[in-house]
Amino acid sequence: MGSVGVPKDDEFTILVTGFGCHFKPFKDQYPLNPSWEIARSLPEYLPVDRAKDPAHKSCTATMPPRVRILVRPAPIRVNYEVVRGLVPSLWDDPDCPIDAALHIGMAGLQHTSSRTTGGAGRRGGDEGWVWEGLPQELLSDLNVDDIHKRWVEHCPKGLALRISEDPGRYLCDFIYYSSMAHLTKQNRPRKVLFLHVPCEQSLELIKSGGEIATQLIRSIVESEMASRAAKRT
Repeated sequence: MGSVGVPKDDEFTILVTGFGCHFKPFKDQYPLNPSWEIARSLPEYLPVDRAKDPAHKSCTATMPPRVRILVRPAPIRVNYEVVRGLVPSLWDDPDCPIDAALHIGMAGLQHTSSRTTGGAGRRGGDEGWVWEGLPQELLSDLNVDDIHKRWVEHCPKGLALRISEDPGRYLCDFIYYSSMAHLTKQNRPRKVLFLHVPCEQSLELIKSGGEIATQLIRSIVESEMASRAAKRT
């Protein structure tokens, strides 16, 4: 799954990934990884009513007819080598072009979207680091502030939805950095975002997390469509 082709104007496709629970003691403490449970609960297409909002009339007028949510069909193994080998395939499949990607991972007690990622992925243990020569920090080319504003407006009041400047120092940061580094190497826009979800295991959290993630996807698409429309005028 990925993109070397040109995304279609009549459909916006966003790739979503989540992590699994594959090793101890992590697996014993968290038998379910909510990042994957939330990812796999998402609909194949953004419901039509989610692409309509009176608060953003100027934006929804430019929304594509369909927003495809392309969830990777299996959880990603929590392993540096696996992630390092997987990331290029997410972006470079000519049969499945994507417009953006949302990586989901498990963190603390709040839903956070990350603007930046550092070079923590270099802890992968490689002698000849695959991303050698790239900056220690990379920024997403998505308009994170605009997306966050829309996201907060679309979600129920009182939720702890915030922008984080630090995606962590483990596999969350690693996959985020690797995606942006891969795109940087290819001189392609870094249309990537990372979402940290709470570590709670309840079905209620997974259900509400799916709704929150859906609204984040909606906000990403609205922001991108508004940006494209502005460039055409």
